Amino acid sequence: MFSSFKKIQNIGSTSIRFYSTIKKGRLDGKVALITGAADGVGRESSLLFAKEGAKVLLVDVNDIKGKEVESLIKSSGGEASFFRADVSKASDVKEMIDAVEKTFGKLNILFNNAGIMISEDDDSVNTTEEVWDKTMNVNLKGVFLGCKFGIPALLRAGGGTIINTASFVAIMGAATPQIAYTASKGGVLAMTRELAIIHARQNIRVNALCPGPLRTELLDKFLNTPEKRNRRLVHLPMGRFGLANEIANGALFLASDESSYVTASTFLVDGGLTASYVTPL
Repeated sequence: MFSSFKKIQNIGSTSIRFYSTIKKGRLDGKVALITGAADGVGRESSLLFAKEGAKVLLVDVNDIKGKEVESLIKSSGGEASFFRADVSKASDVKEMIDAVEKTFGKLNILFNNAGIMISEDDDSVNTTEEVWDKTMNVNLKGVFLGCKFGIPALLRAGGGTIINTASFVAIMGAATPQIAYTASKGGVLAMTRELAIIHARQNIRVNALCPGPLRTELLDKFLNTPEKRNRRLVHLPMGRFGLANEIANGALFLASDESSYVTASTFLVDGGLTASYVTPL
C-alpha cells in the first residue's frame, strides 16, 4: 500500500501517473491492545500489528513471555508495552484499558484474544464445575469485560474495531468432547453479533475471528494422545493444522481499514473444515 498518488503529465488523452515509493503500514497511526499476547495467535498478531505500524499494548498473565514479545517488537523498531492482567478480573481489565490510553494516548483496535482450553474438559457428565467455571471466566467473561471497559475508550478515540477470538466449534460440534470450551466460544460468537449491531452507527466494528485447529501449545495440551490428535486431523480437508501466523493475518485484515464494511462477521480461518461434508480421502 502506498502513501500517495499523483498525475504528473498528460500526453493527448493518455495520463502518465506514478506512485510514491514511501510504503505505509496497514495499521499506521493506530493503537492496538491484544490480550493473550505472550503465545500463539496473540504473539504472532502482536508482532505483525507492530510491523504494520501499530503501537501495541501486550496483555497476558505470563510476564516472562510477554516481555519477550515486547523486546522483540522494540528491537525491530516498533512500539510496544507489556501489561500484566487477568482478563477474568474486572479490576485488571479496567486497569489495562487505562494503561493503553495512558501509554499511547488512545485505543483503536481491541483484540480480545486470551483464552484457555483445559485438558480435563470433556462431555457434560465428566466435566467438573471447576473446569466449566474457569473456562467461562476466561473465554467468555474475559471478552465481555474487555468490551465493557474497552468500548468507552474506542468511543473516546472516535471509533475503532473489536476482534473477539471465537472458534470453529462455535458453529459446529467438535470431534472430541470439550463442552465448556465449545459453549464459551459459542457465547463469544453470539455476543459479538449483538455488540456489532448495538454499536454499528458509532463507528465501531465488532467481528468474531474463528480459527480452525492450530498447531499451538494450547491445542497440543488438549490433544494429548495420538487418538485425540488423529480424530481431529482426519477431518481437515487441507490435511494439516493451521499455524498461528495464518490466523494473525486474518486478524490483521479485521483490524485494518481494508475491512471497513465488515462487522458482525463470523470470520472463519479454518482450512475448509466447516465447509467439509465428508472426510476427504
